[in-house]
Amino acid sequence: MSEKRILVIDDEYQIVRVLKRSFDAHRYSVRTASDGEAGIELFHDFKPDLVITDLSMPGMDGIEVCRAIRRESEVPIIVLSVRGEESSKVRALDAGADDYITKPFSINELHARVRAALRRAPASTDDVIRSGDFRLNTSERVIYLNSEPLHLTPKEFALLEFMIRNSGRVLTHRALLGKVWGGESTEQTEYLRVFIGNIRKKIEPDPAEPRYILTEPWVGYRFNPKG
Repeated sequence: MSEKRILVIDDEYQIVRVLKRSFDAHRYSVRTASDGEAGIELFHDFKPDLVITDLSMPGMDGIEVCRAIRRESEVPIIVLSVRGEESSKVRALDAGADDYITKPFSINELHARVRAALRRAPASTDDVIRSGDFRLNTSERVIYLNSEPLHLTPKEFALLEFMIRNSGRVLTHRALLGKVWGGESTEQTEYLRVFIGNIRKKIEPDPAEPRYILTEPWVGYRFNPKG
């Protein structure tokens, strides 16, 4: 397997040192930056496969870093935040982050999140996207679960399609509502609860204990295509 490149952007020296040592030991190629501006400059030169950025930094913060990267790249981004910054985490996810992890964190959990982010993009061949137990045929507008076609309403199809295309990512309520219902509906979270509940009834072995559509409390949902 080719060596994956990780860019770490954080102004806390001790965290950067620990992360670099740990990722080096796991045979990643790691570069670090101590602020957002330097991180974006290094992003262009290093061309990483994944970015880890802190949210709270002087000058260009993590949310601005996410926006700057998303203007030109779909590379996975994991944000780090301190506990109690729920609103900031949601803003970062809306700005394009794929995932977040709170400080203090387990290095093993971070490695697991990194591995998941690096493999999250579903395989695509022309009109067919395969992701775990799901197969999306975009030309036929049919979604299959373990080779069985799902009977979905147009809104259910649009919602599940968006989640399949973003498998493994934390999708905020605002992002889901904006994509499926339009910008004027981004505060109508009751829409999501109803439609997510209906989709779960059609895809989950036990809707009361979902395996595919996972709830991220107060933030949104994460689609796990392998259940």
